[in-house]
Amino acid sequence: MSLTEKQIRHLRRLAHPLKPVVMTGARGLSEGVKREIDLSLAHHELIKIRVAADDREERRRMIETVCAEADAELVQAIGHVAVLYRPAEKPVIQLPPR
Repeated sequence: MSLTEKQIRHLRRLAHPLKPVVMTGARGLSEGVKREIDLSLAHHELIKIRVAADDREERRRMIETVCAEADAELVQAIGHVAVLYRPAEKPVIQLPPR
C-alpha cells in the first residue's frame, strides 16, 4: 500500500498531538519491541515511536525494518520520532480519496 501526498498530509495532522507509544531501548529492535509495535498498530492504526539510536543511518535502518516487518507505512520521521500507519481490519481513520 502506498499513500498519496494528500493522505500523508492528513495522517500528519492526525499524528501531531500524539505521544510516542513505543520506545526502542539500548538493545534496539528486540522481539518484545516488535510485538508491541504490531499490537499498537493493530489497536490505534496511527502511532508514534521513539527510536533510541544516535547514528542517523542506524535510525533510518531501524525504522525501515519496523515498517517492513509490521507491514506499515512510514508517514513521517523527524529526529528520533517516527510516525507509522497501518489500517486496521475495520479502519477507524478515514483517508482522503486517492
